[in-house]
Amino acid sequence: MTEKTTMQAIAALVPEGARVLDLGCGDGALLDYLQRERACSGYGVEISDANVLACVRRGVNVVQLNLDEGLALFEDDSFDVVLQIDTLPHLRNAEVMLRETARVGRTGIVAFPNFAHWPNRLSVLRGRMPVTRRLPYQWYDTPNIRVGTYKDFEVLAHKNQLRILDSFGLQDGRAVRFLPNARAGTAVFHFERGGA
Repeated sequence: MTEKTTMQAIAALVPEGARVLDLGCGDGALLDYLQRERACSGYGVEISDANVLACVRRGVNVVQLNLDEGLALFEDDSFDVVLQIDTLPHLRNAEVMLRETARVGRTGIVAFPNFAHWPNRLSVLRGRMPVTRRLPYQWYDTPNIRVGTYKDFEVLAHKNQLRILDSFGLQDGRAVRFLPNARAGTAVFHFERGGA
């Protein structure tokens, strides 16, 4: 997730001055943007040495941690917002990390490639796994452990007693609220604990 318009759409969900934890923060671009444009503070969590170094160079506080090991380092409600942008598909136990996100933050924001986007469906109908801008790898070399859809996340949120505050798709940097499961390459959910 590097497009500026996509970053702005997600950042708009984060209150000004919020204390933020960005899980799988990559090179720290989003957290840096939130610090500069929304007066936020907080930490990124990243496993890659190169990305940790990039965060440090940007002036982003970062903790090097394998998310599959959990978030025991952080207490309940330590942050106003916990971000998981393009992180869930890479985790061995995505459901546990989703619950940890809800535990550590007052709210969470999750975004991931939406496998139900119509070009992906068409590719599968043709008998091939999709290769798109949002899913740029062949099936045999993808870093994604799993794929999911907009609708799949709604079910997962309900199962884990999360209340969805807002949800939409993103396509070419624009919010898609009408039929986002079919019309958007990225699914975005803003949620909190407390029932679906």
